[in-house]
Amino acid sequence: MKEITVEELKQRVDAGEKLNIIDVREPSEYAEDNIGAKLIPLGNIMSMQIDELEDLKNEELIVHCKAGSRSMQACMMLEQFGFTNCVNVKGGILAWHEKFGNAKIN
Repeated sequence: MKEITVEELKQRVDAGEKLNIIDVREPSEYAEDNIGAKLIPLGNIMSMQIDELEDLKNEELIVHCKAGSRSMQACMMLEQFGFTNCVNVKGGILAWHEKFGNAKIN
């Protein structure tokens, strides 16, 4: 599994790259605070409720959570399901906010 820093992610967002960014936190966490990623909770991934991701099996998926642990688990699970390019965001949304405040990705 690859990893990306929030600084690298922000550079790619600012450069206008089309990115597939997934937030694997719980809906309540997402409702309180999110950076604009697509919400697919870790529980959904663990129970293979990932139909909306099937078309992205060979695309880069950038996965984040609050601090990096759940997104790491999600990447490992997705790789077991045949996804070929999962990237974990080191430090998660906490690191994003520390560096960029409340900036959104889109």
